[in-house]
Amino acid sequence: MIKAGIIGSTGYAGQEIVRILLGHPEVQIEWYGSRSYVDEKYYRVFGNMFQLVDAKCMDDNMEELMKKVDVIFTATPQGFLASYMNEEMLKNTKVIDLSADFRIKDVATYEEWYNIEHKSPEFLEEAVYGLCEVNREKVKNARLIANPGCYPTCSFLSIYPLAKEGLIDMKTLIIDAKSGTSGAGRGSKVANLYCEVNENIKAYGVATHRHTPEIEEQLSYASGEKVTLNFTPHLVPMNRGILITAYASLKKEVSYEEVKAIYDKYYDKEYFVRVLDQDVTPETRWVEGSNFVDVNFKIDKRTNRIIMMGAMDNLVKGAAGQAVQNMNIMFGFPENEGLTMAPVFP
Repeated sequence: MIKAGIIGSTGYAGQEIVRILLGHPEVQIEWYGSRSYVDEKYYRVFGNMFQLVDAKCMDDNMEELMKKVDVIFTATPQGFLASYMNEEMLKNTKVIDLSADFRIKDVATYEEWYNIEHKSPEFLEEAVYGLCEVNREKVKNARLIANPGCYPTCSFLSIYPLAKEGLIDMKTLIIDAKSGTSGAGRGSKVANLYCEVNENIKAYGVATHRHTPEIEEQLSYASGEKVTLNFTPHLVPMNRGILITAYASLKKEVSYEEVKAIYDKYYDKEYFVRVLDQDVTPETRWVEGSNFVDVNFKIDKRTNRIIMMGAMDNLVKGAAGQAVQNMNIMFGFPENEGLTMAPVFP
């Protein structure tokens, strides 16, 4: 049994970590961190936790926390963990960060896109980008995990096999993405009010979304060339879910069977990535509440382009579930421990 602490436990992703870990046989939650609800019962913040969690919310005292637990999850805004990170922390505990503080290796790129100064760039090289399906061996021995963003996870896993095999022209890659409102976090914002979101869909962060450099960096590693792409996210009126539709030109003529064999090569043994049957398109409703990513593709012979699609729950595989998946690998548990829940429908 390992002990876990969660900083930011009263946000959407933090609460999702709590929900998952309550069903994990190898983990005990010792610290429910929250700046907004210190000393308030956790179940008073989230009524779904009534009679499940009797603990009170605690502060974000990282110095005390790192001496009490084996792993810390930081579901916090950009800049929080970087301002606290030090060698003593990593000697005492493992850290899984759900912010972008350690995802992007180039500090100048991080500071440009997030518009804040990075307070601990000396740990960027050590931090492991926690995309388990690609970096599993690195995750095993990591002290610090940069848990990938939600859009980058779904985008990358949808495109990765074809980028890795050099089948698509990376210069032609365009990603269209759609997300539910929980992706914006639990903080109050006018743009996320019911009357603003309901019966509406809109593009946002056009050509400026902060996940763009993360997607470009990871696809550059995969393809072996510098990737620059268009990424356009959209806000849709639903609680959870991400849908990715990506487009790229093919470098050669291929059949469905040839492309399917490539996806199977990379994902046939991956528990959480489901390559769908021919002509079945991914849907957010079939992954909601789960750690699964559903992917598929369609060859458009008329334009010599391929359409790559993916769907997942932004709070699970896009945040909390992937964080727990990383924890499982780090501590030698079965990778899907506590994460085998079926998607919720309806």
